[in-house]
Amino acid sequence: MPIARERILEAVKKAREQAGKRKFVQSIDLMLGFKGLDLNKPENRITVEVPLPHGTGKSLKVLMFAEGELARRAKEAGADLVMGQKEIEALAGDRKKAKEIVEAHDAFLAQADMMPLIGKQLGPVLAPRGKMPKPVPLSADPKPLIERSRGIARINVRTQPVVHMLVGREDMSDDQLADNIEAILRAVESRLPRGLRQLKSVYLKTTMGKPVRIEV
Repeated sequence: MPIARERILEAVKKAREQAGKRKFVQSIDLMLGFKGLDLNKPENRITVEVPLPHGTGKSLKVLMFAEGELARRAKEAGADLVMGQKEIEALAGDRKKAKEIVEAHDAFLAQADMMPLIGKQLGPVLAPRGKMPKPVPLSADPKPLIERSRGIARINVRTQPVVHMLVGREDMSDDQLADNIEAILRAVESRLPRGLRQLKSVYLKTTMGKPVRIEV
């Protein structure tokens, strides 16, 4: 059974009240705790990107692996970083630099025929972080894909039964935040064997505020 929207809106309002006035716009994070989820079994691990209806309120950084014409279009479309085969191979030989670049970017796209190379060279850095790129056909227009990638929430439950993600900012409306939270909960529910019954806890928190529990 889904969490009632009224409960979500109530938690959003309470989180705002407890946030206090700051000289900056605070982020709003959602924290989920799981139960009865044996993460030693690969099928129980959750890795998914959820497009948020209203984005996160923050422009996420997008890295695209591409060559030639697609690389040119990706740069024109505003990708924060575009890397080709030579850059990928060079990065594979410098694990520290590879980690720094992967951590500095939020979303990853890749020319479809480069996926085997990326998996071989950078898979050990990308995969554990749930950041393997989404394949893009050579003929695709990368602009809408890049724009869509800037408004995602990443759920990555692999070693610990908890996840913490950005769902918006305090300058967004209560309904926008509730829409984003519901999108995440739907995605989580669809990937849990017993649905939301496997949620142990749900909390909402502003940058400087105290966590507010949403009753499951």
